[in-house]
Amino acid sequence: MALGLTFTSFFPGIKYASLIVLIIALPLAYIKIYKREFLIHNLTELFIYPGIAAVFVPLLNIWTIVILLILISIYDIWAVWHSGIMQKMAKYQINKLNIFSGFFVPYVSKKIKLKLKMMKKSKKKKIRVNIAILGGGDVIFPIITAGVMLKTLGFLGALFVIIGATLGLGYLFFFAEKKKFYPAMPYITAGIFAGIILSYILL
Repeated sequence: MALGLTFTSFFPGIKYASLIVLIIALPLAYIKIYKREFLIHNLTELFIYPGIAAVFVPLLNIWTIVILLILISIYDIWAVWHSGIMQKMAKYQINKLNIFSGFFVPYVSKKIKLKLKMMKKSKKKKIRVNIAILGGGDVIFPIITAGVMLKTLGFLGALFVIIGATLGLGYLFFFAEKKKFYPAMPYITAGIFAGIILSYILL
């Protein structure tokens, strides 16, 4: 359904849109669940979230999304650092269900970079790369906020929000300790708020 909403948003008025979406979705779903190929997994997640945002953006205004972001950030802090429920949910989805509602983000440490250089001189073809996981909510809320800003202040307002969210997430990725869980929403929300404030100052 979410993929269908995303597709019709970009290509309105196309005949047999539901059939086209089904043809696209079935092989992607099979690869995502049974092959566990992280590029396909991330691609399918990227298709889904704009469709979800299309449902909620018309229902929200700037004040409701600000309150929602604050509440979600507080919950994210509690769920990751205090209860540990987010870690348990992620591990259960990945290990038991073979699916994960979020993104897998590979990152390369200094040791891995050194190994990659050594690979050129050896016959070794495989190397283990570290993976960071990004929850679906960490992606969908910036998209929803950008949609609200788009209808409120136009394209530049949405762009400022996207840039702010990206910078907030980038800060977390660069400065977080490896192999530790962090709540991403507080950092993303801080970046989004900076983008919103800048939008109202400049636009």
